[in-house]
Amino acid sequence: MAIPRDYIYELVQRNDMLDVAQSYVQMKRSGRTYTGLCPFHSEKSPSFVVYPETQSFYCFGCGAGGDVITFIKKINNIDYVEAVKLLAARAGMPLPAEDDKVGRMRSRILSINKDAARFFFSSLNGEQGRQARAYWRGRGLSDATIKRFGLGYSPDSFHAMVNQLRRLGYTEEEMLASGLVKRSEKGGLYDVFRNRVMVPIFDLRGNVIAFGGRNMGPEKPKYINSPETLVYKKSRTIFALNVAKKSADKRYILCEGYMDVISMHQAGFGTAVAGCGTALTPEQVKLISEYADEVVLCYDSDEAGRKATARAIQLFASAPVKLSVLNIPEAKDPDEFIKTHGRERFEQLLNGSSNAIEYELKRAKANYDLSRPDGRVGYLKDAVGILSAGAITATERDVYAGRLSEETDVAKAAILEQLKGAVRSRGYRERRQREQKLLAEGGAGRIDLRRTPGLGRQALGAVFAEQQLVAAILKNPDYLPVAKARVQPAQFADEDMAAAYALLLERADHRELIDLAGIAGELPEHAVALLGRVLAQNDGVGFSPGDVEVYLRRIEQREPESAHAAEKTAQQLNDYMQVLKDKFEKKA
Repeated sequence: MAIPRDYIYELVQRNDMLDVAQSYVQMKRSGRTYTGLCPFHSEKSPSFVVYPETQSFYCFGCGAGGDVITFIKKINNIDYVEAVKLLAARAGMPLPAEDDKVGRMRSRILSINKDAARFFFSSLNGEQGRQARAYWRGRGLSDATIKRFGLGYSPDSFHAMVNQLRRLGYTEEEMLASGLVKRSEKGGLYDVFRNRVMVPIFDLRGNVIAFGGRNMGPEKPKYINSPETLVYKKSRTIFALNVAKKSADKRYILCEGYMDVISMHQAGFGTAVAGCGTALTPEQVKLISEYADEVVLCYDSDEAGRKATARAIQLFASAPVKLSVLNIPEAKDPDEFIKTHGRERFEQLLNGSSNAIEYELKRAKANYDLSRPDGRVGYLKDAVGILSAGAITATERDVYAGRLSEETDVAKAAILEQLKGAVRSRGYRERRQREQKLLAEGGAGRIDLRRTPGLGRQALGAVFAEQQLVAAILKNPDYLPVAKARVQPAQFADEDMAAAYALLLERADHRELIDLAGIAGELPEHAVALLGRVLAQNDGVGFSPGDVEVYLRRIEQREPESAHAAEKTAQQLNDYMQVLKDKFEKKA
């Protein structure tokens, strides 16, 4: 969809970057800028910054950056056109009358999924669905639960879905885009899901965005899931969150699979959810944390379940929720336990679930024979590692040290001293890692020397100059005529900066406004993030004509003025990044 540039300019003017960000993130003023917890990754110390002067944002933790449209794209997991539509609705602006191919395809896929869900449900309740109905009821599900979750059945046919969608008027392109249909080597279309019980997956607005299909017998593969499409990104989707979010209960139960979730809801546990995909992701953790105050990990008791629990504990370590771990005895999963022991016994387990630290200590203890000296030493070593890594208070460490002393017959003071050293060492390592990450955000970390063969490390000064020149123009467009007379995009070493500079020149030729929003829509997401970082690094920097002259001369020469110029430039940038690092450490 080609959106007129003057429309984008008006849209951005009506949607202030700070106002939009504050509708998603709690922001706090810090001088000319505003900081808050990043909405794109889990963190406890704020590293997300909004810069009102340039109408941009940047996160020093995950590297996300850009303009207000980029922010809406990323936080809602939508494309550029959809982000423009959302901001237009927010500002009360009419949408430009342009063809929107991607938007129309997204709408058609949602329509296909809705019709497919109806078809699967109808098939389940028809003559051909007898075996599937017996399967669902054999899993203990009532008709009310089957209807509530829209469970269904895909007929044992290669063309049942294809024929149904054709009857409804969908094109081959639309069917293939939905992921419900594939094309064979001979060129024909065939159904992806055949002779399987079907589970629809909904987004937060109640749209069907994907499906999971399970075999009713021993055939492999047991499960088949929809591929990712325009409407479905499994790493950012939580199964049954559209139902759980309606509950007043803020204790969420995170399960391993769809069946566990459905069984729990039927038993009255309305906040049971599950991740989509094979492993929990940071995006899913962030999404759950937006609704839950407490999360109970309720994975299977097998080895795969224990590994999934360990990964989830790590991912939730920086999330603003209380985390507990459920130990399920005498059953391999929650579904089996509820069927065997009933709802009341399961609720007792939930109320007695241990926190993540206790869970990890219990697992560590099981690995050693505490009657032996080497067993006690090994257990203490693991326990100290767990306690020094966890986000716990000094008081909590004191309590756990006392428990460890009783278990191992080692003096509490000695354990506390060991803990103190481990915490100090870990803090040092984390500070070094943060420093290296921040330094990598500088010019040295951004240059891809493979793009500049033959220049080697000398490319550093040129690329830094390119970044600074673009930043100077975005902050003061009066420098653009001077730059245009001296350098062209082809002289740039960095492809992203060259593309940004070319767009700035084009905007100037058409006498259009020069700002980040005006070019962001025509650049890839990583390039927009880079521009966000460059502007963040230059917040508060006043570019003088002399500065611009230095940048232009460096680009014209395409090599440093001396053998040590590149290293000197890198050191200057690294010094500046050190100032930023110190600034954020003081806030933390």
